[in-house]
Amino acid sequence: MLILPLQNPNKMNVFKSIAGAGCAALVLAFSGCTENYSNGERIGVITQFSNTGVWWKSYEGHLNVTQTGMNSSVPFDFSIDNDNEPPGLVQTLDSAAQNGWKVKLVYHETKGKNWFNNRGETSHFIERCEVLERDFGNAFNGNADAQPQVTGRVIDTIYVVIDKSR
Repeated sequence: MLILPLQNPNKMNVFKSIAGAGCAALVLAFSGCTENYSNGERIGVITQFSNTGVWWKSYEGHLNVTQTGMNSSVPFDFSIDNDNEPPGLVQTLDSAAQNGWKVKLVYHETKGKNWFNNRGETSHFIERCEVLERDFGNAFNGNADAQPQVTGRVIDTIYVVIDKSR
């Protein structure tokens, strides 16, 4: 006795429905990919800056975010975009990390555009770095060589110095 598989006339319709749903899911997944998912700026001190990577080398860093002069518990990891590296940015960030400068990092975050980490290990890409204070740690660390500077510019840190000589 020969047993033949059942012929289902709706088999092709089921295949078309599954293929259509798969294509719709792919379109929805890729439509969520965007270059400027969010834009912003963070202020703090860079504690780590290095050139890392196995296949694609990229500059990666870690910023200790400051709030009113104290470190926040929320770290900020960032990358320099390999596809669009602003000139002079790497040198500024490296100097800020080595000297403990307080900086403002302007960044944009991507969503779904860095699947293979070929642009950097994070999705936060630095566009610009502004040095806010080059003498950030010298007010309290006993640096006798540093000359006190009196400025009228307020960033987000307030130092109170009590001078009993006056």
